[in-house]
Amino acid sequence: MKSLSAALRLLIVLLISISPSQAEILIGFAGPLTGPRAWSGQQFQRGAEQAVADINTLGGVLGQRLTLMVGDDASDARQAQAVARKLVADGVSLVIGHRSSDMTNAAASIYADAGVIQITPSSTNPALTEKGIKTFFRVCGRDDQQAILAAGHLHQHWSGKNIGIVHDGSSYGLGLAQSTRDLLNAHGTREALFLGFDPGQLDYGDLLSEVKSKGIEVLYIGAYSAESALIVRQARDAGLDFQLVSGDALHNSDFGLIAGDAGNGAHFTFDIDPRTRPAAKSIVQRFRAVGYEPEGYTIHTYAALQVWTQAVEKAATLESDAVVKAMHSQSFDTVLGGLSFDEKGDLTQHVYTWYLWRDGVPTRQ
Repeated sequence: MKSLSAALRLLIVLLISISPSQAEILIGFAGPLTGPRAWSGQQFQRGAEQAVADINTLGGVLGQRLTLMVGDDASDARQAQAVARKLVADGVSLVIGHRSSDMTNAAASIYADAGVIQITPSSTNPALTEKGIKTFFRVCGRDDQQAILAAGHLHQHWSGKNIGIVHDGSSYGLGLAQSTRDLLNAHGTREALFLGFDPGQLDYGDLLSEVKSKGIEVLYIGAYSAESALIVRQARDAGLDFQLVSGDALHNSDFGLIAGDAGNGAHFTFDIDPRTRPAAKSIVQRFRAVGYEPEGYTIHTYAALQVWTQAVEKAATLESDAVVKAMHSQSFDTVLGGLSFDEKGDLTQHVYTWYLWRDGVPTRQ
């Protein structure tokens, strides 16, 4: 036959159009891009976008380019579930997210049922990795690890003071507060106040009235940075001079912006600042070169994608079970340094340390 049939020519064109050089792997990012936690979602997005760009520059994964699908959970559990279903329907192989433990908890089973690997950069509630979900991992620590440090610090420095513990009722805030209280009690120190409050308020006068009536000298807050900042600012305006202690959510510039001078002296737990790690030097410089400060969990998000990329390459497949096996059995070189995971999906090694807000800047103690 001297000429190809029209059908055969069309088939050749289609095969060329989906050649390996143009193939893509879809991965998802899920976090709050609107609503009260949008600042943290934007950190996640910057970290994920930069990681995708850098990986694609190096040739992609298994010779295929990565394409990032973005989902806004708006810090709402129903929206988080809707985002999860959409990402699964789109055919993503990985989801980086969600930001908060409540959103992660709401969406985790949807990803797990679909066999989609989920890596959260920042959801610290211990229960998330106690469920036995094989496809779930985190590149951050746990609240019970923070609580060990917090309870010891409170007992050592302020056991003779009236200590109050308050929380916003979220998986993160309540979990952190409960773990800290339980360990503080185990040290032999009892709190004078344990109380929940509704987040998102503009006036925390009722809470501060309770704090004042109990003569609280040291207040441990389990909450996100905006609420903690408003509480301490309103406390100072009301003449209350307690010592503020909190968790990793305070490692964000918005705490300093909202609290102002009232935030000076606040103690909080966080990772060894990822921006100071030798492995992160290059990426931090590149972020700063374009006017972006990679604070909070930006670097963790970048590292999460590095872990998955290396696991896929080690497994030589996108097949979920094989990638999960590689993630549980291998170690990974990332901007956070070397990372490895236990059978639950938690990091095998993680260190929290103390920070102090001073002159509008969090400084390691």
